[in-house]
Amino acid sequence: MATGRDLAEQLLRKAVDDAEAARAMLPLESVANAIVGFHAQQAVEKALKAVLAARDVEFPFTHDIGGLTDLCEQAGAPLPDELGGIDRLTPYAASLRYDDDQPSIVTREVALSWATSAVKWARGLI
Repeated sequence: MATGRDLAEQLLRKAVDDAEAARAMLPLESVANAIVGFHAQQAVEKALKAVLAARDVEFPFTHDIGGLTDLCEQAGAPLPDELGGIDRLTPYAASLRYDDDQPSIVTREVALSWATSAVKWARGLI
């Protein structure tokens, strides 16, 4: 049976994959901001869930970065200051993927920065 640690490591690997996808697409103007934002959001979500899994904290099947952040804080793993405002990535998980308007809530660069920082933070805790 898989342990919380096993799940944490799996989620962290997936978070790295999403962060790398966002990084690879960042300079491609033909790729919509929503797609880069989606992969950044997924990297952050999986990094948060990896930390929770490593601490044997059950987490819901959700894309809600704010809710996952709250769970991390309750589990004694507060996010570093550079991840302040990270919950602004939540809409990239679903609603912005299907919206024709393609609004940009955060820049591609900020989204990638948050993804990279979240993965680094999670790696340090696992």
